[in-house]
Amino acid sequence: MALPAACLVDVYNTLLTYDFVPHRAEMPDLAGVAPEVWGNVYRQFGQALGLGQMTKADAFERTLTESGADPQPELIRTLVDRDRDLLLTWARLYDDALPFLQALRSRGVKIVIVSNCSENTRALLEKRGVADLADDLVLSCEVGVEKPAPEIYQIALELAGVTAQQAVFVDDQPAFCAGAAALGITAVQIVRGEHNGKVPTPGTPVAWSLAEVQAMFWP
Repeated sequence: MALPAACLVDVYNTLLTYDFVPHRAEMPDLAGVAPEVWGNVYRQFGQALGLGQMTKADAFERTLTESGADPQPELIRTLVDRDRDLLLTWARLYDDALPFLQALRSRGVKIVIVSNCSENTRALLEKRGVADLADDLVLSCEVGVEKPAPEIYQIALELAGVTAQQAVFVDDQPAFCAGAAALGITAVQIVRGEHNGKVPTPGTPVAWSLAEVQAMFWP
């Protein structure tokens, strides 16, 4: 049986983890807005950010305005810069992430990163060395569609030059795995630590590490 020719890989909670605690404390403090108010307002713009319909600057301006703060351009620039710095500082690759990508690359497996994310994720993947190991990055904020919509998987397959049956998809979210499986892609749910309510879809294989994923398909 031929080995899978491509691997579509999620980012957050699959390749890396991000500590939101400094972010949740520093951003509202910089803005001069109560943390609970800031969080409730900013959360409204999550989907627009993920689809690239709104920039971080747009979201911060709206959040300041709707929180009753003065959206001064200098403050917005400060928030944009700090938001990016926090992500680049506090995001941490799992120990098995780069070895997994390096192993697949050495075997000629096409690697496409597929992430629901906002505008700073490309810079993060470049800084952490992930972008150098991937053949392509399919980021929702750049392509205008999010998992589990079929279009985002189809974009990834086309970039990899493979059919659904030739690809494996790895993600921590059951719904995103189900979206890939519906197209005929072999999906694997990765569980980092506890399930945290992410109950696997029946029939979807579960792995506890990327090394385990590698052993399943590229031993």
